[in-house]
Amino acid sequence: MQFLSELSRVIDDRRENPQEGSYTCSLFASGEDEILKKIGEEAVEVILAAKGQGSQRIVEEVSDLLYHVMVMLSYKHVGLEEIEAELRRRHKG
Repeated sequence: MQFLSELSRVIDDRRENPQEGSYTCSLFASGEDEILKKIGEEAVEVILAAKGQGSQRIVEEVSDLLYHVMVMLSYKHVGLEEIEAELRRRHKG
């Protein structure tokens, strides 16, 4: 899971230091509504993949969904460590 932390840092860097031609930067520039729209679209694609498109398609679509959720977290200045802490808290409860 170390890669997710690395990816999170790259996403945060794109938020702070926009680069022309970057898809991540284009998401930040499009704003909250567009980021949330992408999450909704990707969530539907995960459901469709799980309903019979095979495990490789599930992996691809969950990867897309996770990436877009990470962009939203960065947009909202919420760190992955906060999500991990909440999951750990719930697991102990």
